[in-house]
Amino acid sequence: MVPDADAALTRYLAEHPEFAREWAERRKVAHDPRVTRIGRFLRATSLDELPQFFNVLRGEMGLVGPRPVVAEELARYYGPTGRAAYVSVRPGITGLWQVSGRSRTTYAERVALDIRYVNEMSVPGDVKLMLRTIPAVLQRRGAV
Repeated sequence: MVPDADAALTRYLAEHPEFAREWAERRKVAHDPRVTRIGRFLRATSLDELPQFFNVLRGEMGLVGPRPVVAEELARYYGPTGRAAYVSVRPGITGLWQVSGRSRTTYAERVALDIRYVNEMSVPGDVKLMLRTIPAVLQRRGAV
């Protein structure tokens, strides 16, 4: 990330209203001004996820589950039912959202995928999601 990343995003969205709509819908923009050149490479290859394995070892995350979200996103997008589902499980490194298009999905679709995961989670399902993650990462599907 660049220094003063939030201010950079705010300026960018003000200067590019066409991306402001994309940000509002997906909470991502195709040409995020906060991300450095090397950061784009790390994100596109999912190498930026490797440090999260330390969170798994510490018991703060699981391998599979909804992706971590900040409190603001939880309050704004998940609603009472979604929030209850989200907080009932540990966040994961991979999950339905990662294998279902990641950045190509809307935030509402992401929330629906998180709730679906919680409602349908199982050990065989988690194994399938881990196996589906490999080609999704290698093919960079939905990586921004």
